[in-house]
Amino acid sequence: MTGRTLGHSDGVEPVCPTHTRLYEGGKVIAENFATDQIAGLLKDNPDAVLWLDLYDPDENGLRAVQEEFGLHPLAVEDAVHDHQRPKLDRYPDHLFMNVYEVRVRTDGPVPSMQQTEISAFITSRALITVHKSPGDLEALMRRWDADIELSATSGVGFLVYGMLDVVVDGQYDAARSLDEAMDATEDDMLDEGGAPRPVRMYGFGLRKTLAALRRPVEPMADLIAQMLRPDTGLVDESLTPYFRDVDDHARRATETIDGARDRINGLLDADLNEQSNALNVVTRKLAAWAAIIAVPTALTGFFGQNLPYWGYGTTTGFVVSLALILVSAGILYAYLKRRGWL
Repeated sequence: MTGRTLGHSDGVEPVCPTHTRLYEGGKVIAENFATDQIAGLLKDNPDAVLWLDLYDPDENGLRAVQEEFGLHPLAVEDAVHDHQRPKLDRYPDHLFMNVYEVRVRTDGPVPSMQQTEISAFITSRALITVHKSPGDLEALMRRWDADIELSATSGVGFLVYGMLDVVVDGQYDAARSLDEAMDATEDDMLDEGGAPRPVRMYGFGLRKTLAALRRPVEPMADLIAQMLRPDTGLVDESLTPYFRDVDDHARRATETIDGARDRINGLLDADLNEQSNALNVVTRKLAAWAAIIAVPTALTGFFGQNLPYWGYGTTTGFVVSLALILVSAGILYAYLKRRGWL
């Protein structure tokens, strides 16, 4: 994390890493400046808009920003505390947004997901973001720098669009990665006799990760729809098609997750049915062999046919018979263990 630090002096000096940029006419006219310069820069450049990012501040760390931009105390409280739901709240002087960047890994024993919670205050001249865990600020700045013409005319709305575009694209990529990981394991899960335990556990991991991914993704379409409402004053005519494109990606991400979740549930159910069928076959075979062996056992037991064997009545004969019992039982145990029956 680059940039300067933000401090507030009232006997205590909390410090958090920050990153700052000032945009005017689609260009960055200042970057990485101290937060005590913000008011002067905005006054000297009346057409400029600000991006200020703070990494994991406490309420004291946000107090100076709160006073400068008139942020609502409830919004500041939400920005400080973790695990807020994705949402867009409207206050008299600003909007408050909470979203999640997500990343998934599918190359381990089970899939895993990491998420970065981002809170944002949206004012008429500033986008103030609060990262509660490390995030990829470079990707965000590259997205803003990639469309200079649009940023030249759309102000803070463009900054919000670029941020949502990065977040939603990341969510859609995560959903696709999990769906593609399912392709690689589908054949293994449908093998005769049921999937091996590692494959089955990977399938359960996929289902768990899909459920976790849906929580930050599903509300995004409603959040974007609220932004598009005229009374927010955020999205002008030039930005509307771009926000609708982000909305489309958000809906596709949700649809991909729902489709993948139905698919993995179907695969796990099919695997369970295949295991049940294989167990029925094994049980039938064991019952048949037990019946075959039971008849001569019952007859010899009924007539008391205990014939003397080689070495009967001697220590050597006892040792040999005991060894045969142990070896045959061990061979049968090893066979059943290898088949996964024990």
